[in-house]
Amino acid sequence: MASAAFRRLSHLFNNLYGLPAPPRYVPPPASKENLEYADLAIIDLSKSRTEAGRQALAAQLVEAMVTHGFFYVVNHGYTQAQTTRVFSIANLTFDDVGEAEKKVYTGRSAAVYEGYKPRQTWKIEDGVQDQIEHYNINRDVNKRDHPKALRPFLPEIQAFARHNHFNVLYPILRLMALGLELSEDALVNQHSFEATSETSVRFMKYFPRSQEEEERSKNVWLKGHTDIGSVTILWSQPIGGLQILSPNGTWKWVRHMDNALVVNAGDVLTFLCGGFYPATRHRVVQPPPDQVGLARLGVFYFSMANDDVKLVPHEESPVLKRVGIERLCSDAEAPTMEEWRKDRTISYGRSQLVPSTTDTGIEEEIVCGVVVKHYN
Repeated sequence: MASAAFRRLSHLFNNLYGLPAPPRYVPPPASKENLEYADLAIIDLSKSRTEAGRQALAAQLVEAMVTHGFFYVVNHGYTQAQTTRVFSIANLTFDDVGEAEKKVYTGRSAAVYEGYKPRQTWKIEDGVQDQIEHYNINRDVNKRDHPKALRPFLPEIQAFARHNHFNVLYPILRLMALGLELSEDALVNQHSFEATSETSVRFMKYFPRSQEEEERSKNVWLKGHTDIGSVTILWSQPIGGLQILSPNGTWKWVRHMDNALVVNAGDVLTFLCGGFYPATRHRVVQPPPDQVGLARLGVFYFSMANDDVKLVPHEESPVLKRVGIERLCSDAEAPTMEEWRKDRTISYGRSQLVPSTTDTGIEEEIVCGVVVKHYN
């Protein structure tokens, strides 16, 4: 059934754009291991079409952010066949582009995620570096050039970026604003699609490591961290590895849900929302035993505020007036979005971290005068 739907969708795109079909990516089955999963809320975006529905979803979202910081999104407007095609395009970005061409399209600046990030760029633990390759595409796909294999699919990637921005990100930002009793567009206006920013689509592939590297890094593929931007939209895929740090201090797995999105808040929402929506602490570890040795393919939409937005809290929020504002720094010293993303991007996985003097198992660095924590 899914294969037939995929073929029909490919045929439709071929007729519309004259595009070839990408080599089909067939994901492995979800893990059957008995894992300790986080019990995440499910936000049904189809209910956001009415004011009453948005009010109910806003209350549900606030509870989700307070308890876990992650939630699922369903009824987001993409069919399973469309999602399968996006993952197929993502996979060809790594499998159908040669190493010589990848070097041509590797990001040149340490201050911005663009093009390819090669493996072994970030420090993990005990001399082990990452085995993660990703390809970052600004939500304006024409901002930079792309590998030859990807060029026929740029119209679809552009449509995918717009769908994430207008049909997923904006509804979520409106719900978050309602949760703070702000006007619905208070956060939307700070995340314009047309403004200068590095909001982007990212294709990401985690490659297996040697047993010796796994032991030295304690099976951690990506150290516990918070995201740089506002809202991270992860298109759920079946290979396990994503874990969140629960309120009781234990790491819990995130379960795969077919054609669902996994959404979390990043640092920017902590700034803008005065700590009411804290950035979610998460990490990626080796897949469970029945998936060990498999490459893990990811599709993301990383949203950031407009570059010129100063990251200060919405003091006008009635909710923040009642519960208080938790600032990461003084308003006078608050960075702009551009300053924050550049400095965080430069330092991530490269800077020398120091052990926290107050929290066991946490390392720290200072970025734009703000303490940034990394969770081991």
